[in-house]
Amino acid sequence: MGKRAPLLHARRMSNSSASSDLAASAERAACVLEVKGVGKRYGNTSAVDDISFNVKRHEIVGLLGPNGAGKTTTINMILGVLAPTTGSIHIEGIDLARRRGQALARTNFGAVYAPLPGNLTVYQNLRCFGLIYSVAQLAARIEALLDQFDLRHFRDTKCGLLSSGEQTRVSLAKAVLNQPRLLLLDEPTASLDPATAQDIRGLIRRLAGDGETGILWTSHNMYEVEEVCDRVLFLSHGRILLEGDPKTLPAEHGVDSLEALFIRLAREPLAATETVR
Repeated sequence: MGKRAPLLHARRMSNSSASSDLAASAERAACVLEVKGVGKRYGNTSAVDDISFNVKRHEIVGLLGPNGAGKTTTINMILGVLAPTTGSIHIEGIDLARRRGQALARTNFGAVYAPLPGNLTVYQNLRCFGLIYSVAQLAARIEALLDQFDLRHFRDTKCGLLSSGEQTRVSLAKAVLNQPRLLLLDEPTASLDPATAQDIRGLIRRLAGDGETGILWTSHNMYEVEEVCDRVLFLSHGRILLEGDPKTLPAEHGVDSLEALFIRLAREPLAATETVR
């Protein structure tokens, strides 16, 4: 028995190691986005400072913070528009720095401040972007999206003539043309009336639930964030101060609403950092 004990111990250790490796592999497979130690510096100024987070399939993660917190810089790095000074970004396990085209083929983006060309019709816009993304069976895909986003009546209408809500629906249809695994939405409901915004939120929730997509969402509307997001990250001065469930985070930090927590972190980032850590 004495001679077999080390062997049994080694087998147990090996099994434990294998289980850990399998768990880690499963965790990576569940993620559509992994941001690890990412930073962005401009000379002596740090716009983003060593942030790490992930987004899983079917998950909507809110990236929150005041103006100048580093949200847009972070999104631009994930989109490959800016190169990180430090760290790495993986989309479905693909290193963005090394295989940019393959990573971005799994990604798409929508923002209220990035409207589609107004002189093109809804169909023309979707066709142009579908060609850019090399979408298979593009004509059929566009027809399906016209129905999904209630755009059939506007098929041949120039986008510049549409209302804000209608333009937002077209932008979302464009953003899912290539059936992205990672969808980045920067304030998609800004400037919309409450009823239209509610409809758009419902569409986005269904997008996350029905396919294999994970969504990174920015918004300054904390009531919307609480309704839509599964998890939130608070960013200030380029650093993630805390993260968690938007429905429970306020009480955990002694305030009665997500908006109150947002204001506290925006006004006292250094104190908040020390408290959280």
